[in-house]
Amino acid sequence: MERTEELAALRAALEAGPPVHLGGMLGSGKSRLARRLPVADAVDLAGLGAGEAGSRVRAALAAGSGGGLLLVDSVDAPEQAEAVAAALEDPPAGTGGGPRRPVLLVGRFPLRAVAVDAAVAGWAERPLTTLTALTLGPVGAGAVEAQVRACGVEDPEAVALAVRLAGGNPLLARLAARTLLAGTPADAPGAVADAMTEEVLLRLDRERPAAAPGSGRRRHALRLLATVRAGDERLLSGGPDLFSALAGLSLVRRERLGLAVREPFRTLFELAYQWRRPQHHEGLRARAADYRRALLTERRDPQERARLVEQGLFLSGDPTLRGSLFPPAEESAAIGPAAIGPARAGETADIGRLMRGWAVRGGFDVRRCERITGQWLDAAGPAAFRLARDRDGRPVGLAALLPVAQGTQGGIEPLLQQHATGLLDGTRERSGGLFLGAAYAADPVAHAQILRDILGQAVIAGHLVVSTASPDYQTLLRALSFRPHGGIRDDVYRCGRRPEVYSHDFNPAGLPGWMRTLGPGGGPAGRLEGEAGAVDVPGAVAWALARIRDPRALARSPLLALPGLPTAQALRDWLDNAVLELALADAPADAEAGAILRAYYLSGRPRTHHQAAREVHISRATYFRRLRRGLALLADRLPGTL
Repeated sequence: MERTEELAALRAALEAGPPVHLGGMLGSGKSRLARRLPVADAVDLAGLGAGEAGSRVRAALAAGSGGGLLLVDSVDAPEQAEAVAAALEDPPAGTGGGPRRPVLLVGRFPLRAVAVDAAVAGWAERPLTTLTALTLGPVGAGAVEAQVRACGVEDPEAVALAVRLAGGNPLLARLAARTLLAGTPADAPGAVADAMTEEVLLRLDRERPAAAPGSGRRRHALRLLATVRAGDERLLSGGPDLFSALAGLSLVRRERLGLAVREPFRTLFELAYQWRRPQHHEGLRARAADYRRALLTERRDPQERARLVEQGLFLSGDPTLRGSLFPPAEESAAIGPAAIGPARAGETADIGRLMRGWAVRGGFDVRRCERITGQWLDAAGPAAFRLARDRDGRPVGLAALLPVAQGTQGGIEPLLQQHATGLLDGTRERSGGLFLGAAYAADPVAHAQILRDILGQAVIAGHLVVSTASPDYQTLLRALSFRPHGGIRDDVYRCGRRPEVYSHDFNPAGLPGWMRTLGPGGGPAGRLEGEAGAVDVPGAVAWALARIRDPRALARSPLLALPGLPTAQALRDWLDNAVLELALADAPADAEAGAILRAYYLSGRPRTHHQAAREVHISRATYFRRLRRGLALLADRLPGTL
């Protein structure tokens, strides 16, 4: 694997004089790249304690003082970094000053982060300007495919699986090729992933050879953490020592909701765990989803709610959501990690360039899209767009995400047309949430990050209206249980397809229930379990009510397994009658619950929760309490038992 640009940058950094640190994840190719340089002496610190590590570096400096390049590999623990720092500060034997030879340090942890740790005295006292840091990211899919084929893998299905599991990591590419050549079939990705993880876990064990608890517990906890994507100490249930041991691994990062395994290793570990213990895997996801929903009911910070919703979407396990929102990579080989934020005043040309890319990819009329882009800019300025920027700050993706307010309606109404009256009313009295008109990035990893950012912004804003002519986005919105409002009158993009309009209310009180309908055992379109005993019954009722006019969708409902509900038509008739009876109940709370169900689900006109609450003259807080009450009452009255 060439990495020509990285090699040139490494040579230039070494020629500048100070020690250079080459970082990157396990298996990213650091050591291979370093050994393409003219190395005079090499010291490998893998598995060594601080004392022996320092002694070996001092010996190498003394033996080759003033000579060629010294490579110090596997600087993978804080105590090793401290020992190396002290060795570099000591004058080599026989000289009157510091080391005269160039030094290249290679390790998995960012050494600058270790350097500012007061416990690592050598680096804390050493000026950071004397250390040049370079980091290796993933390689492109084409390079991985060439590597796998060079190993002797020829079957197209096997090559595709190896590229997918490698996620741009050269080590994983080799392990995948080796596993497939050993006879593990490509149609068993979990088995391939399991064999690959064995080598990965062995290499991780060498990072913290003296760490407690035992490596067996850490290995199992890694698989659990990978399955839930992010976990705090309570969710992992292994105690503080195990949590700290995981946090010390190079493949694990700290984030807002706890620890998380870095991609592509997360995908690999989860596949292996799912293959080894499928029932435990499903049960763990369900328990984690319940825990996240419980936190949603407690949290008041909108940013934290947005993170919890993202986690809930991941835990749903829905293949459409996983494929669109959670690719097995954290950054692109081409653009690096993307940073998303509001567009700036000077980025109008970049917005136009990216919108043209969006139009071409969607098969839209480019000039028509340019006029619509101008309308959005006129309505809200560059702030109508959120941009994804690459490692150099260059915009590489965008979302047209306009605030729904009276001043922006002129730019929104052409994409809503006959639906505008119902979706844009009330904006004089309150914020109307957000309107999404476009989302685009040529890079799939950045595109997924943009989609997650859109949903996070929608949770913070409280409501999202979407107009899209893209079949892929329409599929995603249906998987997310957005409320469909139908197509608009005109083919505004001149692409042969009329945009369809969807909306969803992200009111905090309704988020846990929404997560329940998407979660394991209660999701949309094929995610509902077929066995009645596994069904979240109120969630299944809500799912069926939302699709009561769609016979094909109702035919997938697990409620059809109940006595007396043999067909989709029978289920529809029962729901219609049950909601009417509830609305006519003597108890005021029950009658209000029935009225809400009729207004939101059965009125015949698409409505938001806000509109339904206004129709029945109930406060929003009471509305959601009555909505949950109505769903629970219908679940209790279903014929038969679950």
